[in-house]
Amino acid sequence: MKLTFIGADHEVTGSCHYLNACGKHILVDYGMEQGINYFENCDLPVAESMIDYVLLTHAHIDHSGMLPLLTARGFRGQIIMTEATADLCSIMLRDCAHIQMQEAEWKNRKAKRSSGIEGHEPIYTMEDAENAIRCIVPCPYDTVIDLCEGIKIRFTDVGHLLGSSSIEVWASEEGQAKKIVFSGDIGNKNQPLLKVPTVTEEADYVVMESTYGNRLHSEEKTDYVKELAQILQETFDRGGNVVIPSFAVGRTQEILFFIRKIKENELVKNHGNFPVYVDSPLAVEATGIFHKNEQNCFDGEALELVRKGINPISFPNLRLSITSEESKAINFENTPKVIISASGMCEAGRIRHHLKHNLWRPECTILFVGYQAVGTLGRTLIEGIDEVKLFGEPIEVRAQIRTLVGMSGHADKNGLIEWVLGFKEKPRKVFVVHGEDSVCKSFVECLQTEYGIKAYAPYSGTVFNLLSGKLEYEGVPIPVKKKVRTVSDVFTRLLAAGQRLIAVIHKNEGGANKDLAKFADQINSLCDKWD
Repeated sequence: MKLTFIGADHEVTGSCHYLNACGKHILVDYGMEQGINYFENCDLPVAESMIDYVLLTHAHIDHSGMLPLLTARGFRGQIIMTEATADLCSIMLRDCAHIQMQEAEWKNRKAKRSSGIEGHEPIYTMEDAENAIRCIVPCPYDTVIDLCEGIKIRFTDVGHLLGSSSIEVWASEEGQAKKIVFSGDIGNKNQPLLKVPTVTEEADYVVMESTYGNRLHSEEKTDYVKELAQILQETFDRGGNVVIPSFAVGRTQEILFFIRKIKENELVKNHGNFPVYVDSPLAVEATGIFHKNEQNCFDGEALELVRKGINPISFPNLRLSITSEESKAINFENTPKVIISASGMCEAGRIRHHLKHNLWRPECTILFVGYQAVGTLGRTLIEGIDEVKLFGEPIEVRAQIRTLVGMSGHADKNGLIEWVLGFKEKPRKVFVVHGEDSVCKSFVECLQTEYGIKAYAPYSGTVFNLLSGKLEYEGVPIPVKKKVRTVSDVFTRLLAAGQRLIAVIHKNEGGANKDLAKFADQINSLCDKWD
């Protein structure tokens, strides 16, 4: 009975753990890495076709996003998750495949223009996503399920996302029984709509996230409705738009919950029934799934609204943009407005178009409402960069950059500690994962020195024997190698640039003599410099 750590080890994204027990090969999560990848991940210990089960904690892409690649490489087992997670994965994996295919197409068009060479392929295709979705097996919360001989599992609500769960695994092998708990992402108690995290009382071993393991949310409960209303008021008074890069699933629905309250109580003055655009087909579909699962997943406040016949995440002048034409039209509508669009870290999707139209406008506000991983465009904007490049065009950052501080689907350090202290007896070992390198280390030290909990932060490749309670192999940090361009690579680029220059010259044939003369002088000056 062995546990191998594959991904999100001393890193925040790309969660993946491999459990070999009772003759079965099991993955817990198989997520996509997002932002900067600092360390190399080890390969799966077995071929993808040999994996029997995947247990999924929740639908976020950094936990689920590589499932289509798994099926593309031969996996034909079961992907087991909660019912709400199954609903969300059915749309999110398709959306992710669409993004992969779009980006590959865009890179190929760009490569063809510059060098005439195409060669970019998507990580996986829509067909791969559909195959993964066909493997999904939805399960209810709080029900012990016989997975196979010797192994039982149970999903418990951990309050991070609609359908999110920690997963309890009971395994019996060689006359020994062990219980392993995978925390998944532990939710923040102060977020709307969802229930607070469920405490698990018993475990031999715990695999625990640490995203906010060195940070505290505000000690006082933040009045997000009041704070958001103030930002809207100030921005609308300047004549600007409030652009909110938001995760389509979870955070978008929370923002709608707040705006419904703002409108209901008329907290924004002199701007009438201001429009709110949700510009994300995925977010629109996800909002419908929230309605479908409200009875099983909503907290008391949200359910009380439902019982009164009030939709907690809808209001007058909420406009849903589905087509690309509807999306483009938003930025040609002059009324001050709210634009909620994905992706939440500004790495892909329609939000980048809205940033292109609004970042350079000092009257506008870009409002961040969620965690921004290192290396993402969202993180660089929060850190104060003066200029960014979008679609090959430099854009000056003149809009106000704001953050709803403490608004997070993740528990902070105190919330994480509260969750792990919920075990009646201390686990034999807590494996700390899913956090930045320094955070994993500091959280391990905190658990050990302040609470007497045996904790360890494994690197990718670490193998732990759950029966003997000993490390069989200790992974080491292997930094990701930066791609070094060879002389031939660079010279190929130079030739491609020259070919493009010839094409541009021909394109300008017949232009104004004054412009052509200026162009010729610039080319000659460049040639003189390098001759």
